[in-house]
Amino acid sequence: MEQESLGKRNLAIMWFANFFIAGSMTMVMPFLSLYIETFGNFSDDYVQTWAGWTFGITFLTAFVVSPIWGRVGDKFGRKPILITAAFGLAVSIFLMGMVQSVFQLFLLRLVMGVFTGFIPTSQALISTQTPKKISGRVLGTLQTGNVTGTLMGPLLGGVLADSFGYAQAFQMTSGTIFLAGLFVLFGVKEFRVQDEENEQQNYSRKEVFQFIIKQPMLVSVIILSMFIQVAHFAVQPILALYVSELNGPENIALISGIAFSITGLGNLLMTRRWGRLGDTFGYIKILMLLLLGAGIVYLPGAFVTAVWQLIVVRFLLGVTLGGLNPVRMAFIRQKAPVAMQGEVIGYNTSLRFLGNVIGPALGGVVAGWYSISTVFIMTSFMLMACGVALFLLKWREDHTKSNVPSKTKHSTS
Repeated sequence: MEQESLGKRNLAIMWFANFFIAGSMTMVMPFLSLYIETFGNFSDDYVQTWAGWTFGITFLTAFVVSPIWGRVGDKFGRKPILITAAFGLAVSIFLMGMVQSVFQLFLLRLVMGVFTGFIPTSQALISTQTPKKISGRVLGTLQTGNVTGTLMGPLLGGVLADSFGYAQAFQMTSGTIFLAGLFVLFGVKEFRVQDEENEQQNYSRKEVFQFIIKQPMLVSVIILSMFIQVAHFAVQPILALYVSELNGPENIALISGIAFSITGLGNLLMTRRWGRLGDTFGYIKILMLLLLGAGIVYLPGAFVTAVWQLIVVRFLLGVTLGGLNPVRMAFIRQKAPVAMQGEVIGYNTSLRFLGNVIGPALGGVVAGWYSISTVFIMTSFMLMACGVALFLLKWREDHTKSNVPSKTKHSTS
């Protein structure tokens, strides 16, 4: 009972910490491309391309360091990593409000990538203290903190940018991230549940890697994480420009914030429910359903003619995307022993961050060469392709398992 009570307390604290971190991180997303425009008289192609690179470069650094943080967390605990990440993010974002050029902003976001793993590390922390049978529901609950912050952040960021200016919005944002770090520092007490079927306490890097590659479905879920992020993040840095095309320049930061945050509302309404459905019906089945659904609802975004239509599409996207992350994390919790989960989640996070690098850069290039509408079409088909690929792998795995008993019976008769 003591561990159960402590687990509930940690979950509550990490919920609020994730709320502040996600809200603060997404405050600046609606006006990142608009902030770049303030540094000079640039062409639309220049702004779109640099918005993609500046948005994505953070995750290139995070791609490199995520497995390292995961392994360190398995050995020494995740609380020190969470504190370091929060304070590092606070300093980085504060300094972004003081830059004078696109290149300075680019460099700061590159450095910021070292500290970007707060939310994945918090998921690893909660995962390792949660029994497998309820991991989907618990991780879905944690995800609602992230989603609520994501919902509120862009809207508040738009208000701050319109009221005080872009640079001041960055500096105000850093304060809430610092507060999240204090929550973790003084509130969280870390522990791990033990898997009865596996009592090994430490794994070498080679053992972890071998464990992963011997399970095709686990490998596929980790790789699919990259493609999901590519599809989802391709439109993020250019969404404000799309809103501007549809609505004009009036209250652009506020309306862009609404377009960003409405996805979070759909996500918030469904994320815990998707996690519970994964616990009941199987995580892979729910992943297939969500990927296909996300691809279908994303496609109309290419053909909208008014901002309200785009907002409806973004809401439906949030409903379908709401369960992808907690269901994936719950699947890893089910498959990987507790003593190696941090590193396995680290590889998953690393590929997610790689997708965050590729997505904005790809979206910026495609939008520059063709149109923003083309980005919606590309991402829609990418999500549906991921769903079909996962379905085929699941069918093959089930077919192989169903044939094993009959072959054994035939050989013994």
